Amino acid sequence: MPECQVIHPDSLETEICSGAMTRLAGVSQGLAGTTGIHLAIATIPPGCASSPHYHVNCESAIYVMKGHGRFIIGENLDNELSIGSGDFIYVPQDAVHQPVNDSNEVMELIVARNTPVEIVEEYTSKQA
Repeated sequence: MPECQVIHPDSLETEICSGAMTRLAGVSQGLAGTTGIHLAIATIPPGCASSPHYHVNCESAIYVMKGHGRFIIGENLDNELSIGSGDFIYVPQDAVHQPVNDSNEVMELIVARNTPVEIVEEYTSKQA
């Protein structure tokens, strides 16, 4: 019979660094043996951003725990959505995005995905 697990903060796995963003997994294939879900916390220092990227094998749900800034989206990274504490963000598979922290505090994002292991591709704008 499957058993529930608790993953304590000192057991989180560093899974990715994208630009200035660091993401620590708490529920993942490696930590809990998940097969269809993933949960992590991402942090972005003040005045910094992740690199532009997209996920080729999953959609994501993001909750902004702390901070405010912009969520830059679009094929040419030419659309900016304002984000702040309490906001939820939906990111479809293959959607180019880049979170930017415009606040004076560390931005904290809770990130959930519908796959245990994501495939991330860095993105270069198609603008000349």
